[in-house]
Amino acid sequence: MSTEAELYAWLVLDQVPGLGSDELEQLTQLTSNNASALFELEDLQLRQLGWKGKQVAAFRNPDKAWIDDALDWLQSSPEHSILTYRSDTYPKHLQQLFRPPVVLYCKGNVSLLDEPQLAIVGSRNPTPTGQQFAFDIAAQLVAAGLVVTSGLALGIDGWAHKGALEAKGKTIAVLGSGLAKPYPRRNVGLSEQICNGGGCLISEFAPQLGARAEHFPRRNRIISGLSLGTLVVEAAIRSGSLITARCALEQGRDVFAVPGSIYNPLAQGCHYLIKQGAKLVEGVEDILEEYQNLALGRQNYACSQQEKSNENGLAKDILLGSVEFEVTSIDVIAQRSGLPVTQVLAQLLEYELRGLVAAVPGGYVKLRGK
Repeated sequence: MSTEAELYAWLVLDQVPGLGSDELEQLTQLTSNNASALFELEDLQLRQLGWKGKQVAAFRNPDKAWIDDALDWLQSSPEHSILTYRSDTYPKHLQQLFRPPVVLYCKGNVSLLDEPQLAIVGSRNPTPTGQQFAFDIAAQLVAAGLVVTSGLALGIDGWAHKGALEAKGKTIAVLGSGLAKPYPRRNVGLSEQICNGGGCLISEFAPQLGARAEHFPRRNRIISGLSLGTLVVEAAIRSGSLITARCALEQGRDVFAVPGSIYNPLAQGCHYLIKQGAKLVEGVEDILEEYQNLALGRQNYACSQQEKSNENGLAKDILLGSVEFEVTSIDVIAQRSGLPVTQVLAQLLEYELRGLVAAVPGGYVKLRGK
């Protein structure tokens, strides 16, 4: 637990630009892990450490209102915590980064941050199939003992968090805004569910800071940095998800990608990653076989797989087999199944209620089952 003086010093250091892991390690060794001792150093000593004039100026003239706001936020709820680079609870994986967050603002269960995690990222405007896959595989991953980490964004991120929560698992959301101003606003309710479900929200940005475009690449490196690997479900060739995948590669983490239709623009990013060496994922076992050496709590996994197998067995009939994972019109479904349109519509409604298909403009898509 940091003392008040130490925490203040780290919040000052957080305003000093350009401090990487080497510089932070050097500072902690110089001060015997007592950050407040930095204030006793002369400017010349700081320059001898390699600090530039801009860094010294930022250290000597910090924004004290910014620090006061952060401390007020910390004291406003027992769920709130601030982890410094040298805190016992600071995630070990992030300490390995070239430029780790100097401080992390957290809400919820910070003990999760060092648990084995798998990141799931993807498009903010996914297809129904992508939504369902993110939801299902997140549920299967937490049943296998992993924590699911994502960015609370609309689309794939949100579905991954929801899948983990539905399976009574734990999930971590890394924000591109301060925790007092969670973004996007449409997922504020989801952020509360994450905390209430024993999960955690984290950000390197001061609590009162709103979302900015330049924040999200920084957020993405934390998502990948916390995790054993990153799974990209659907992504355009130019997207933030591919930035996260690139961060994972640079950090020595695994990258997984889900293939899709060659006609789907949201599959192009995944196909690019697979061409570059990412592991193709068709199901959760493609991921879990990479981590057989980990002692994961897999007691619920066999049950979830059996339930899935039973559901798929019930779904194997000629009508469901006539629906593709791409949009399939009612006329095509009726023609393939040989059933009258009225019977097709009635059966599809039942399948929709069971979550096996979804009605979309132009017809139906299969969500799961074969």
